[in-house]
Amino acid sequence: MRMLRWFCEHTRRDRVRNEVIRDRVGVAPIEEKLIQHRLRWFGHVQRRPPEAPVRSGVLKRGDTVKRGRGRPRLTWDETVKRDLKEWNIAKELAMDRSAWRLAINVPEL
Repeated sequence: MRMLRWFCEHTRRDRVRNEVIRDRVGVAPIEEKLIQHRLRWFGHVQRRPPEAPVRSGVLKRGDTVKRGRGRPRLTWDETVKRDLKEWNIAKELAMDRSAWRLAINVPEL
């Protein structure tokens, strides 16, 4: 955000909201870009054969580490499932690379 503020000739003292800066510059929100990158990697993993090391390493994780109290952390596949549900994208669409890239594309504003 610092570079975007500099680009718009604003400082933190001007108290201009981040959303306003992003709209002026035409940059998509960072949350959407993070989801896009996570879903792009998910499509890559899904298109690999089932015996590929990346599939067994990402989709199957061991709970050997003792965690502290509280709610368990979300796993990568749980986060991806939540993203797919939020964006209304079918998991099977990942097998068609061109359709998948169109579905997960976040246009710049």
